[in-house]
Parts: sequence; structure tokens; C-alpha cells
Amino acid sequence: MSTNALNSIEKKASLSLAMVFGMRMIGLFMILPVFAIYGVQLQGYSPVWLGLAIGAYGFTQALLQIPMGILSDKFGRKPVIISGLLVFFLGSLVAAWSDSVYGVVFGRALQGMGAIASATLALAADLSREEQRPKVMATIGMFIGLSFAVAMVLGPLIADDYGLAGIFYVTAVFAVLGVLLVFFVVPNAVTSAPKGDLVAAPTALIDMLKDSQLLRLNAGVLILHMALTAMFVVLPVMLTEVGFAAAKHWQLYLPALLVSFVLMVPVMILAIKHNKEKLAFCGAIALMIVTQFTLWQNQQQLWLLVLLVVLFFIAFNYLEATMPANLSRIAPAGQKGSAMGIFSSCQFLGAFLGGALGGMITAMWGREHVFLLAAGLSMLWLILALGMKPVAKSKSLSFHVNLSDESHAKQMADSLAKLPGVIESSIVYSDAVAYVKVDDKAVDMQQLKALLQ
Repeated sequence: MSTNALNSIEKKASLSLAMVFGMRMIGLFMILPVFAIYGVQLQGYSPVWLGLAIGAYGFTQALLQIPMGILSDKFGRKPVIISGLLVFFLGSLVAAWSDSVYGVVFGRALQGMGAIASATLALAADLSREEQRPKVMATIGMFIGLSFAVAMVLGPLIADDYGLAGIFYVTAVFAVLGVLLVFFVVPNAVTSAPKGDLVAAPTALIDMLKDSQLLRLNAGVLILHMALTAMFVVLPVMLTEVGFAAAKHWQLYLPALLVSFVLMVPVMILAIKHNKEKLAFCGAIALMIVTQFTLWQNQQQLWLLVLLVVLFFIAFNYLEATMPANLSRIAPAGQKGSAMGIFSSCQFLGAFLGGALGGMITAMWGREHVFLLAAGLSMLWLILALGMKPVAKSKSLSFHVNLSDESHAKQMADSLAKLPGVIESSIVYSDAVAYVKVDDKAVDMQQLKALLQ
């Protein structure tokens, strides 16, 4: 069997898990473009509760993202994923049955408690070979990106015909479909991938929090998602006020996202080709600042709002796509799971803070100041990003190894350190795993594998 192509199990695992992940994200995102408009019909509505309803899922996701991954190591991937989807289903029904904004906030918080991201990615790793794992993860990542675009289209269409309750009922159906996929389509894992690069290790979390380069990325993803959710607290109403009917908002979001994807790819390619990744990264943050400041100053012209939304999504999607890649290159060998766990928690915490602060600022000072807050925080992020060190191009690999004792593990670690092309390595004797970060253009993979055997 060729090692250059996905086998049948890997294809089934990547597509089915990507669908589970994608449907769940569609359910979480669908209210973003519509809640500011249709939420006014709920009892107890106010800008503050609006923001909390949009961002509530992020708070519980941030709290449970790492623990759910650790639980999947103890109790198994599938039980944790199915349990999370059932909690997500329950939260969707609570929100659908609620006549008050308080019930919707509670339902959204329950949705977030179904935090299955770590367990899903770990199961995908368990079901794939080391050399094929990047393709499997890329498939899941692509579906996550597509889910946002689909949600921006479905949200306005469903809400126009069936209201907010319709959105939550569709979300509940997606949760049930996800459970069925996990039960009947997702293969059962018979092996376990090395967990250090997949699931957070509690003992490594403190070290990850102290790392200045990782801290910059964590702060960045928090600010990025704060800006996104805060914008959707006020943007839908602004569009309706300049004559853009709510049911047609998808006609703005879909082209904006498509244009942003099309323009983002060549920028990424050129930045990598000419070794200007840091410049492009900081340029995307600067573009966010410009769009937020302009929205703060001018909200009355439809053509300008459309242009600014397109520019915002160009910056957002570029940053969203490049930060996980940068994180995987910065994270120490064997600790990517811990680094990614903190990164994901910061991402969801940013979604919560963006909604909560967006609602509070709208209530106290007016909606235009939401954009001023986002611009100010983005400026802080730009300052942090300018201090980032250039990231060496590398690939993280993990191997099961046969070790006779701890002295053998130390001998293997010393030999790895001397091997050309090896940037960093870590031997975990208790798990019989070697984590190696390499420059794939300089390392001799046959020599590396021979040494580990």
C-alpha cells in the first residue's frame, strides 16, 4: 500500500469527523448574522444580553476544552464525543424553546459545554498514520473554514422563514446527525496516536503559559475572535438601517468570504515564497485596525460597509489560517497538544468577551464604540506581533520506539540531537514515544527512522 495516499480508513475518518466538526460549528455560528435583528423579540432583550447570547458558548468552551481532551484519554474518544454532542443537542433545544433572552443565553452556554474539539482531533490522529496525519487534519480544518461560510448563508435564510427557534432546531438536528455519524460511520480506533502533540498534558500547561512567543499567539487569537463577535453585535442592525434587508444579508457575507479566500491564498503563497510571513501577518493585523477605525467613524454608507466587511474578512481569514501553523512550529516537541489546548481556549474566551463587551459598550456608550474597542485591542496585538521572532520552518513528527530502560532513552535523545536537520527532540520513556521537530529539507528521514529503530 502506498504511504503517499490516504487509505480507506483514513478517508472515512477524515470526512466523517470533518462533517461532525463542521455541522457543530455551523450550529454555533448561524446566530451570528441574525441575533442582533431577531433577538429583539425575546423577553428581557437588551444589548448586554444580546452580546452574552452571541458569546456565551465561548465561555463554557474555554473552560472545558482542555478537560474534555484529557477525559478522552481516560474514557475513550467516541464516548466523550457522543456525550458532547448530546449536551450540544440539549442546549439547542433549550434555546429553541426559550421565549426569553435568558433562556437563550443558558442554551448557548450548554451548547458550548459540548466541547469535543480536542477529542475529535485526537480520534482523527488515532485513525491515521503519522505521514498521512497532516492531510487528515487539513481536511477537518477545511470543513471548519467552510462551516463559517455556510453558517453566514443559512442563518439569515432560516431566520427569515422560521425565526430564531428554527435556527436552534436545525442545530439540534445537526447534533443528532453527528451522533449517528460517530456511531455508524466513524471507524473504531484500534491504535492510539502519541498524545503529547494532540491532547493537553496538565503538567505542561504552566510552561506553555510562560512562553513569550506562544503568549503572543494566544493573545492574538483572543483579540481576533473578540473583534469578530463584537462586530456581529452591531453590524446586522447597521446593515438594515442603510437599506439592506435582513433576509438578504447572506448576499453580502457569502461573496465577502469567497473574495477573502481567493485573495488570501496568493498572499500566503507569496509570503512563504519570499520569506515575508511576519510582514504579511502584521499587515493583516494593520488591515483589521484600518477597517475597525473606519467603521467607528462612518456607518451610514452601504457601499463603504460592504467594502469594509470584505476587507475585514480578508484579514480575519488570513490570520485565522496562519496562526495554527505558526503555533505548531513554535510549540516544543511533544507539547503541541498542550499549546493548542491553551490556544483554542483563548480563541473561545475571545468569542465570549467580544459578545459580552460588545453588548455592554453598546448599552453604555453606543455601538460605534464597539469598533473603537476592537481597533484599540488590535493595535495592542500589532505591537505584540512586531516582537515575534522569525519562526524556523519545521515539521513535527512522533514515533513509537522500543526502549530498554531510561539510559537507552537518554542515549537515543543524545543521538537525535546530533543528527543533521533535527531542530528539537523529546523522548518520553513512560509512553515509549519520540517527538522530533525537523527541518524536512535538511533531515535524512531514512537515517532518522533507522536511529529510532
